[in-house]
Amino acid sequence: MKTRKKQFVTVLCALLLSAVSTVAQSDGNKSQIVERVIHSKNFEGNKIGVSSDRKLVVYLPAGYDGASKRYPVLYFFPSPMDGYRILFDKRGAQALFDRAIARGTVRSFILVSMDMTTPLGASWFVNSPVTGNWEDFVVEELVPYVDASFRTIPTRDARGLVGHHMGAYGAIRIGMKHTDVFGSIYGMNPVGTGSGVQIMDSRPNWNLLVHAASLDEVKKDGFSAIFTSIFQAHLPNPEKPPLYVDLPAHLEGGKLVIDSKLTARLRDSFFLESMIPQFADNLKTLRGFKFDWSRNDAIWDHVYANHALTHKLNEFGIVHEAEEYNGLWDADSYWGAEGRVIADVLPFFQQHLEF
Repeated sequence: MKTRKKQFVTVLCALLLSAVSTVAQSDGNKSQIVERVIHSKNFEGNKIGVSSDRKLVVYLPAGYDGASKRYPVLYFFPSPMDGYRILFDKRGAQALFDRAIARGTVRSFILVSMDMTTPLGASWFVNSPVTGNWEDFVVEELVPYVDASFRTIPTRDARGLVGHHMGAYGAIRIGMKHTDVFGSIYGMNPVGTGSGVQIMDSRPNWNLLVHAASLDEVKKDGFSAIFTSIFQAHLPNPEKPPLYVDLPAHLEGGKLVIDSKLTARLRDSFFLESMIPQFADNLKTLRGFKFDWSRNDAIWDHVYANHALTHKLNEFGIVHEAEEYNGLWDADSYWGAEGRVIADVLPFFQQHLEF
């Protein structure tokens, strides 16, 4: 009887130890959110105080530490109005990604969310003598850093770009120029795609821009700050403080006077639709390309311009998906259990990424 009791206790202890071990192993296999900082040479000497220390946050899927396998990488460009951590701090992205992987919506992946902002907000993801070399930073520093620091599949077919709003602009812009680095692109409600219903010069407060004594003064007016950031990216002038831009318009007697040459330069540099002829052959090599937009965007210019963009892509024979959805353009339409990230974005990359 004592022998049986002893055997029972031994088996029970073994089972308890096994359960504890299983729990510990399970805890060790949870997904992780990792913070990193890259010191970049691409922002040295910029004119507006952009930090050379660029922050990023990385999602590592469950099981990353316990395996030797490599993973594809999604590079996420958030709207500068949101911040690079907001998808994890307020949108529940970690749990959403975990559920999507567990349910088979998408296979395990790494995601990198990057701070790509300037003191005025948007960098517009371009090289500028005023704000720094953002495009070079992504291609020459960020991607090599991620490949060296994490177990990635270091090929263009296993790299995707996804962004929201101004970040979607960046994903499409950098993606079309560097199809040797990135193989698939998804733009969530992109802006800056082309001409809107109103002309660009109708938006800023031109008296404010002409007479501003500092960048802080410009920040007080939303549209003026956004368009100054556009000018710093696409009409930069390092010799014109404090804004360091060539202004494409001004007021004379209350009437708007537009500089034709500067406006042409701005359109050719800024609008994504203006870049299509030059990069059409690049776009044709992508494994997947999709963008969407809200039918109810309060700024109708975005709806108008995205309609025009998909038509121009068709004119050049570029295979892509373009979808107008019935909802708002803000984060609520994308994040959450029923949002577009789980329903559209992740299935898109499941189809087009190399795992």
